Amino acid sequence: MLVALEQNIASVLALEDEGSMESINVKLEELQRELLKRANAKKDYNDLADEIDRLREQKQNAMVENAEREGLKQRIAEMQEFLSEQMEQIGEYDESLVRRMVEKVTVYEEKFSVEFKSGTSVDVER
Repeated sequence: MLVALEQNIASVLALEDEGSMESINVKLEELQRELLKRANAKKDYNDLADEIDRLREQKQNAMVENAEREGLKQRIAEMQEFLSEQMEQIGEYDESLVRRMVEKVTVYEEKFSVEFKSGTSVDVER
């Protein structure tokens, strides 16, 4: 279980894309300078304004995704710490462990699915 959590952390860290945010900022600066040039020259700049709006929205979405990813990393780290503190093998049902680890359990006719707070899920056949 601990190995799986470590793999989840690695995959979350691999998803980070700070370069994307930086490239958006650079492109925004370029477009804003070009917009000022066109406005001062009394040329049409609507296409640039639209592109700036699109990039701002893209930047906002990237910031939201980064915040969600940070929250997920925090939850995974907390679960990893909790599991590393467990010194003994789990031999029976532990209510506190379930409450800390499991987000929800969905029961189907042929299987049930356990979704962990880390975002991963496991299907168990009956």
